Amino acid sequence: MLGNYPIEVVLLATDLKASRDFYVQKIGLEIVRESENAVWFKCGNEGRLSISASTTGTTDEQDQATWRVDDVAAEVKELRSRGVEILEFDLPGIKTVDGIADVGHAFAAWFVDPGKNSLSILQYK
Repeated sequence: MLGNYPIEVVLLATDLKASRDFYVQKIGLEIVRESENAVWFKCGNEGRLSISASTTGTTDEQDQATWRVDDVAAEVKELRSRGVEILEFDLPGIKTVDGIADVGHAFAAWFVDPGKNSLSILQYK
């Protein structure tokens, strides 16, 4: 069954070079493979993130991928030190304090990549 296997997330990018540079330089991911139309990054032990060249990109504003982390505050600090803009929200049900929201079961933070993909990091309580 598919539940026994790792999953690979595929995100779209209208500017593959900008997205490649963002994930290497700002997020700190390691490239495991690349071609003219895609870049694959290592995430965790068996996970991968693929960035695929696209002429249309994404228009969806909901999260496209989430990293599960041990310490969301430390990750937010590290991302900011690399120049990543952490989003702030003051909405019904989601209010961030220094970029981090208590979403009930977890603490979360969000950012957007050059392809306009919404990404989050999540620390389960």
